[in-house]
Amino acid sequence: MRIGEVARRAGVTVKAVRYYESLGLIAPARLPNGYRDYSERDARMVSEVRALNRLGIPVERTRPFLDCLAAGRDRADDCPSSLAGYRDAIDDLTARIEALTVRRTTLIRQLRDAAHRAGPADRPGDTDTADRSGDTDTDTENEDVLDHLTRLPAGLPVPEDDGAADHLTGLALPGLELASTAGGDVALHALGEGRSVLYVYPLTGRPDTDLPDGWDNIPGARGCTAQACDFRDHHAELVAAGAARVYGLSSQDTAYQREVTDRLRLPFAMLSDPGLRLAELIGLPTFEAAGTTLHRRITLIVRDGVIEHVFYPVFPPDRHARQVLSWLTEHPA
Repeated sequence: MRIGEVARRAGVTVKAVRYYESLGLIAPARLPNGYRDYSERDARMVSEVRALNRLGIPVERTRPFLDCLAAGRDRADDCPSSLAGYRDAIDDLTARIEALTVRRTTLIRQLRDAAHRAGPADRPGDTDTADRSGDTDTDTENEDVLDHLTRLPAGLPVPEDDGAADHLTGLALPGLELASTAGGDVALHALGEGRSVLYVYPLTGRPDTDLPDGWDNIPGARGCTAQACDFRDHHAELVAAGAARVYGLSSQDTAYQREVTDRLRLPFAMLSDPGLRLAELIGLPTFEAAGTTLHRRITLIVRDGVIEHVFYPVFPPDRHARQVLSWLTEHPA
């Protein structure tokens, strides 16, 4: 058969067949007119080289397998030399995987370090990052590192009030203790005298972790980091307006939340409710994303253990702390 037919049957290019021949892996016969005459055996050899190469074995190291076929074996890996070829290829892949793992670990560490450096310090009373004046070029460059988490993209779908929070006002918080990033547990039914702001959110993204697929298309999902930053920047004002304490709450574990509070330099603690027990006990709204049940964004103003006011739905999240601040100011305790 001609070279084009061999290439077509083996699923390779004509150039590849010529390369295999240049390495001596195949040796077609010559016709009287000088043309190459490829046999079924040559086609089998070319197919075997292609299959082995797709497994990660370099073309140049497929000879032991082809020699095994040439010796009359039914399969190219029926010989001890073929098994040795497999072991060599596995060793090479293992070394490459280990090297790539080290590089990946280094990149993740450097990304996290850069993200922590990028986290702006507390600036009570600041407006949006885009409105700040007097920032140095370095500040701007650092903030750009976290743009994809702290700045909301345009055109996000606006959540609608589905009535899922209508029953909450006037409810007493249950006897539930949740782990806090400040250490220990916080008893929700005994937060203390005065008002507490408890903002509940789905999940915060991290620079080294992708958000769930389609996250921006879920009404009210995007913006947890921006919301946390808004509460950070207006924390002192919230306290001055009568919020004795501020907490964020999500289903993420405490270790994950602690990284966020450290990176964003939050002056308040996060509470972890991985089993969504509070949602179950008082009927907080939830939604599904990537096969996981998450809290819908909602904020509870709690006074002496009872829910005094509810913000739901919450939008836009990057201005929500100011919405809470306005309410506290207009409704002094």
